[in-house]
Amino acid sequence: MRTSSRRYPVTDGTAADGIRGTAHGTAPVPLSVLDLVTVGAGRTATDALRTGVQLSRLAESRGYHRYWVAEHHSMPGVASSSPAVILAHLAAHTERIRLGSGGVMLPNHAPLVIAEQFGTLEALAPGRVDLGLGRAPGTDGATAAALRRTERLHEGADDFPQQLMELTRFLDDDFPDGHPYRRIHAVPGPVQATSPGGVQSPHRPPLWLLGSSGFSARLAGTLGLPFAFAHHFSAQNTVPALDLYRETFRPSEVLAEPYALIGVAALATDEEKEARRQVLAAALNMVRLRTGRPGLVPTPEEAEAYEFSPMEREFVDSWNANVIHGTADEVVSGLDDLQKRTGADELMLTANAHGGDVRVRSYELIADAYGLPKAPAA
Repeated sequence: MRTSSRRYPVTDGTAADGIRGTAHGTAPVPLSVLDLVTVGAGRTATDALRTGVQLSRLAESRGYHRYWVAEHHSMPGVASSSPAVILAHLAAHTERIRLGSGGVMLPNHAPLVIAEQFGTLEALAPGRVDLGLGRAPGTDGATAAALRRTERLHEGADDFPQQLMELTRFLDDDFPDGHPYRRIHAVPGPVQATSPGGVQSPHRPPLWLLGSSGFSARLAGTLGLPFAFAHHFSAQNTVPALDLYRETFRPSEVLAEPYALIGVAALATDEEKEARRQVLAAALNMVRLRTGRPGLVPTPEEAEAYEFSPMEREFVDSWNANVIHGTADEVVSGLDDLQKRTGADELMLTANAHGGDVRVRSYELIADAYGLPKAPAA
């Protein structure tokens, strides 16, 4: 796969400036946020999206490096089916924090559409947009077929490298002469600089590859791109995938050295007992999702009253073993240990709970425990 020779305009920094973050306080690496825009029972999608605004502003004020949302479909408890729309809304309510997709599922969309959407986001929030890409559908097979208008779902995943190359060329407007897309341009984009009086934007969203196995790890390493691994739902594959990424990494215009973040399920509460109640509710939500009964995130009271079967209880215990939860000090200790074990360059925290106030409080407690900066009062 040939990649573009002109991915990132050269300005006063390097392409990596938009990738590598800075650790604050006593945090071992930069901390970021993955928002699944979860909808709890008795709440609305509007409530969840308002929580996203509140949380993004908190994250910005406390020194979290980036804020990502992830594409999901046909899940009542997850209101993030349209990452680009959500990111545009968040861009209007923040000023500095990086915003991005964790990720957009590339096989679900035409590459030109993604290039146009994220070109628009880059124009709205110059220099702070990330484009994270995955090859999974972000849903079940039937919904993926409806999204892609095809029953041959394996072709979307198999064609991922080709789709990635096409997207990259649209972002850079550099299809070679003779290519059928040579005269097609993603707008907003570089073509505007070639028009009379046009000025080239100095920014272009950095591409990230996302994964939960070795495929994207190897591809990201080969292309010299940053890599994000879904530790929060594929913990057993984290270390092998990161090892593979580092082993296959080739320096590129984007990165001279590997850069990998991992998504981590983490929930801090003022009392340990409350953390256990909250993660039990989130685990019940996963039980229902995995057994074909997706719904809104249940309340802790509903989860406590639910009669788990032995098989369901086994799943819950296994799932929650990979959720770092408890008091802020307990969560910080768990995050430190995980970072040491994996060597991750960045930790992206996702707090799954029924109520938005619990999620916001979790990020605040973790920031306090690490001594992250507090923005001065306006």
